[in-house]
Amino acid sequence: KDAIAYHNRGVSREILGKCYEAISDFIKAIELQADRPTSYHGVGYCKSKLGDYEGAKIAFSKAIDLDPKYVSAYNNLGDAKSNLKDHYGAISDYTKAIELDPKDADVYYNRGNSKSSIKDYYGAISDYTKAIEINPQYGKAYNNRGLAKRKIGDDKGGCDDYKKAILLGNKQTEKWFQTNGADWCRYM
Repeated sequence: KDAIAYHNRGVSREILGKCYEAISDFIKAIELQADRPTSYHGVGYCKSKLGDYEGAKIAFSKAIDLDPKYVSAYNNLGDAKSNLKDHYGAISDYTKAIELDPKDADVYYNRGNSKSSIKDYYGAISDYTKAIEINPQYGKAYNNRGLAKRKIGDDKGGCDDYKKAILLGNKQTEKWFQTNGADWCRYM
């Protein structure tokens, strides 16, 4: 019971933005019950928020060792690797998460971002498209698919995706659309 209490307090502290305190609670939960993958995940999540991506990788990997079907841990391990510019490693982790849960639009979106980072724009477009199929309201996926389409020379397709992202409330795309750099698309 004490391990659960420390874990739950860690979650509460993380929600409040108190990641150092949350990590202490998650570690105490692990000391009391070493086979708690969710507590390792909590450590990893907080370490990621603090910019300690190497530490996050270790924690997420331990969560996966304890629960090889922990989709969120694979996704977040991919995020940590992506932040460390290990995009191939990130793609591998996202792919494993997709194998375990093919209905998670965020994982396809994240894998698309990593593919785009290694200039696999066709692969990125495919992943963003899958994310949109799962969640048709995914404005960020439309925006990033638009970016990838432009990289392969499909300006019209990119522009259409930017406009859809704006319709869905994507503020980043909307802000860009008001700049001179978007003139080419605004009148398309």
